[in-house]
Amino acid sequence: MAYSVKSKKSGKTYFLHSKEVKLAGGRLQNIYYFAGEESKNALNALPAGYEVMENARTGLPMLRKKK
Repeated sequence: MAYSVKSKKSGKTYFLHSKEVKLAGGRLQNIYYFAGEESKNALNALPAGYEVMENARTGLPMLRKKK
């Protein structure tokens, strides 16, 4: 089961995904994003050291490093 978050503003459920991208300098980096539907890139848990926050204006969930 993928990690999911329900938006407080819209009530919609979002699923956490991860993807490895190649940056302009050739370095590989993992990016994390939320999507409305679960796909093969979905994660089962939050990455270590991160927490979920919700954008107050749009209601979209975002990851940020723990303070």
